[in-house]
Amino acid sequence: MASFAIERRLRKQGFTTIIGVDEAGRGPLAGPLVAAAVCLRSTRFRSRVDDSKKLSPKEREIAFREIIQKSLFALSIIDEKKIDELNILVATRECMQRAIVTLVSRLKEKKICILVDGNMKLRLPGESILEIIKGDALSKTIASASILAKVSRDRIMSLYDRLWPEYGFLQHKGYPTLLHRNALKEFGPSPIHRLSFSYSNPKG
Repeated sequence: MASFAIERRLRKQGFTTIIGVDEAGRGPLAGPLVAAAVCLRSTRFRSRVDDSKKLSPKEREIAFREIIQKSLFALSIIDEKKIDELNILVATRECMQRAIVTLVSRLKEKKICILVDGNMKLRLPGESILEIIKGDALSKTIASASILAKVSRDRIMSLYDRLWPEYGFLQHKGYPTLLHRNALKEFGPSPIHRLSFSYSNPKG
């Protein structure tokens, strides 16, 4: 379960501000990539704040509302066309970096440590960056970012479901489920599908 143990250790080392960063949407065949950078202003939460994949949609929505009230945050979105142009790894790095730069520009604090979920090598000269494998399950700050990114992306995909209901985006949010692959076989790709991804052997 995510906790503030990592954050407490970093504060003892002299960091005054902790930023958590995570993304949603690397694996889907359709739709955007969304990254969130979060600086929590409270460590007290009534809702469950944990790895977004461990939460139900209702739990994520409740946590989302509380997190945005108790944090400074920034979101970054890269659409499917840009993903095709850059490739998913480069797009993920750029999306995360944009969110971080936007948030840092709003902060007055100088002793900042950025916690990044996974082993993504970010290029932000002058910033202290700590990469944490499965960070969204360990750090509540990263978990908060994972929830903001996931809920934001799910809302976008729900809107797309109204435009292209035949694909079932409301159910799978663009991930390569059997329902989604069958829809692709029947209808072909929509304008929001990632053409650089393989539909027969989709990237998980």
